[in-house]
Amino acid sequence: MLRAIERVITARRLREGGGFMVRRPLPAAGMRTVDPILMIDEMGPVEYAPGEAVGAPDHPHRGFETVTYMLAGEFEHRDSAGHAGSLRPGDVQWMTAGRGVVHSEMPSDRILREGGRVHGFQIWVNLPARLKMTQPRYQELAGSGIPECLTDDGLARVRVIAGEALGVAARIDTHTPIVCLHWTLQPGARAEQVLPPDHNGLVYVFAGELQSNGIRIADGQMGVLGAGDTVELVVSAGNTADTQVLLLGGVPLNEPVVQHGPFVMNTEAEIAAAISDYQSGKMGTIEPGNAD
Repeated sequence: MLRAIERVITARRLREGGGFMVRRPLPAAGMRTVDPILMIDEMGPVEYAPGEAVGAPDHPHRGFETVTYMLAGEFEHRDSAGHAGSLRPGDVQWMTAGRGVVHSEMPSDRILREGGRVHGFQIWVNLPARLKMTQPRYQELAGSGIPECLTDDGLARVRVIAGEALGVAARIDTHTPIVCLHWTLQPGARAEQVLPPDHNGLVYVFAGELQSNGIRIADGQMGVLGAGDTVELVVSAGNTADTQVLLLGGVPLNEPVVQHGPFVMNTEAEIAAAISDYQSGKMGTIEPGNAD
């Protein structure tokens, strides 16, 4: 059964981190989460002049996962556990913050020096109560390592970041069943994606215009999916350029969500403990020169 679009939400524009602009379709008015998806930020796209690029300086996380997916530009990241690395176009970092890390995501020296285009996503995925205090972990994939496949007619391509599409499985391991797919649909394309009935789901359009089960979703809009087991992706008539879509879903945790900034727990007492642990230095600090 095709899933209907129950609600269309237009992303808000706001500043995050050190001042970079994002489009944020979730949370939205009257919709805090699409359980277990907590937040979606589309970073940019923005063209920086030399010296203008900004990022997210040192900040803590506890109790959830951050998924960073780069489309353009370069970021350098470090954390309080001594992990450091780079994200280039097409790369994915799936960070399980678990019991807590202090993390930074900043433009590369080249972007700072020369300027350039920056575009990507950061998605927050909730962890179940039993894993809120798990050991932090990183899964990082270069763009060349992310599975891709085409529909039979060649008009639609999907990058499989998490979950499965067109018979191809992701290389990312998730703690609970999660789907994260980047679809690129040429003019005239039509695709169907299986999304199990026990998953919540949404589609976010970040270029072009999509129709799903008769509902139009424009650039910068998110469609919240209803019941069913299949998502229809059809490029709207008249589109002459590719339509870009992020399809997200997961099995809902159905647990209390108490959030205070970068901490997402189940109770107010757990939030108070997270704040205390961060302020007392128990989550550590980022030292200059940290490396893998």
